[in-house]
Amino acid sequence: MSPMALSMKPTGWFQIGWSTDIEVGDVKPMRYFGHDLVAYRTESGRLVVLDAYCEHLGAHMGHGGTVAGDDIRCPFHGWQWSPEGRNTCIPYQKATNRVRRIGTWSTAEHDGIMYLWHDAEGRDPQYDVPSIFDLFPTCGTADDYHDLGEAGRFQSDELPIHPQYAAENGVDFAHFKYVHRADEIPTVVHREFGDTDFKTELALNFKRRGADGSYELVEGRTRASLLGLGLGFSHADGVGSICSLTAVTPVDDERSIVWFSAWASKEDGEDEARVAKRQRNAVGQLKADIAIWEHQRYTEPPGLATAEAAGFRDIRQWARRFYPEGHLGSGAAEQTAGTDEFQAGNAS
Repeated sequence: MSPMALSMKPTGWFQIGWSTDIEVGDVKPMRYFGHDLVAYRTESGRLVVLDAYCEHLGAHMGHGGTVAGDDIRCPFHGWQWSPEGRNTCIPYQKATNRVRRIGTWSTAEHDGIMYLWHDAEGRDPQYDVPSIFDLFPTCGTADDYHDLGEAGRFQSDELPIHPQYAAENGVDFAHFKYVHRADEIPTVVHREFGDTDFKTELALNFKRRGADGSYELVEGRTRASLLGLGLGFSHADGVGSICSLTAVTPVDDERSIVWFSAWASKEDGEDEARVAKRQRNAVGQLKADIAIWEHQRYTEPPGLATAEAAGFRDIRQWARRFYPEGHLGSGAAEQTAGTDEFQAGNAS
């Protein structure tokens, strides 16, 4: 029984690494959503993810398997399996096994990120995963940003974190002051829920030290676009721009891996050290969130301040569509903290 109040098997796209993690010919074992998997890159460059175990005698092909053209070759007896999970070669007989088939997983790649589609009911992808640079009209194109490099990438250990913790950051405007040390609580400029995405925009001011040592106030904007519960894209501008992706991918019913990618804009007169510093600062903000999430308990119904009640109510209602039937949290009412008292409200 999972200690999580919500299912750890939501439907959607989830990050499983960066494209450079699996080069042509590489084979890598993985485990996500309670499944042992094998990922490999074909000789033509295609990313393939299959269930890990050979249908011959059950060898785990992520340990010692090799790439043969578009196929993966089992290390135990050399049986080969196609990206569609079909047996294509038994080296010591002419006929292949046309009955047995290995489970396949849909994948996608954009901006150097590897994505996996998960659906507990086995359905094909219901929507596409985009490039981050197509999501925000104000961010520019990929050519306007530096490559990720090492400074712009972070991968956590397996942690007791649910994807919805990160998703709910999208409506939690108050935590910017207390977790991220913003000078003030930001203002919600825009909030919009779609069928599979959620968009929000926040305005916030921050201080910047000038060359003479004095501080000036700079107005910044943070725009976020959640795609399902697994992917949180954002574009923050102020002193330069940072495009980032926060991704939470369940490993099993108790733990997830948190991934973070931060692309820094190309700015005149900025050297590599300054670019890396901006990226590390962005990673540091994510680590501040993780310090909360890894000890958090999902509370339903939550006790909420008046100004935040609508946002949390709406995002929890929106999030329900990504869970398998019968895997929602309990609780029938939300508590709202007003100026002087708690007020009862209905959760919709």
